[in-house]
Amino acid sequence: MARTVKEEDYVARRSEILDASYRLVYTKGFDQMTVQDIIDDLRISKGAFYHYFNSKSGVLEALVERIVDEIEPVLISIVKDPQRSALEKLQDYFETANRWKSARKSLMLSLLKVWYADENAIVRQKVFNSTLKRITPWLTMIIQQGIAEGVFDTKYPEYICRMNVYLLQGLSDGFIEFLLIDNSGESQVRKAKQILEAYTDALERILGAPNGSIRLMDEDTLEQWFS
Repeated sequence: MARTVKEEDYVARRSEILDASYRLVYTKGFDQMTVQDIIDDLRISKGAFYHYFNSKSGVLEALVERIVDEIEPVLISIVKDPQRSALEKLQDYFETANRWKSARKSLMLSLLKVWYADENAIVRQKVFNSTLKRITPWLTMIIQQGIAEGVFDTKYPEYICRMNVYLLQGLSDGFIEFLLIDNSGESQVRKAKQILEAYTDALERILGAPNGSIRLMDEDTLEQWFS
């Protein structure tokens, strides 16, 4: 069903508030940004803001969901490329995701400090569940292709896909734990490399992929984040 004018206006106005939030996160950081800052930036009333978002936490949730919205089409284009093998598609996905995050490093760090606060645990789980549902079909297609090509060995591609997503979330959690500790240096890079190697090995074993066939992150990107 086509959107009505009112629905289009609602989506457009909500998007404007998120655009302003993005700008403020870059200039002030999410911690320092207030609802009043957003209101002042857009010159709207408090009532207008709360018509679209019930709190600052609601803005945070929407910002994270927008990040997923932006990267999902990239994954879809990789999955649908008939010229790439399954391993190439999986590798391209990891590299594309890494480049996307690295290009927005300051934004990501600003959001992570708040996103991983205890009070956002429920929202964080809610967004993860939503993301899992969205990307599982596409990653499952890559795994199914890999099985057909003989590079992956598993009887349960959909369930293995979900396990992989949980595994990658564990890797992200481990990295974020390092990033949120103000203790950068050689020891932190070394620990990050160790956890990356461990999770890469686990991913290859779960998929039944050849040893050394998957690279979740290259060393240059790893050092860019941790050194």
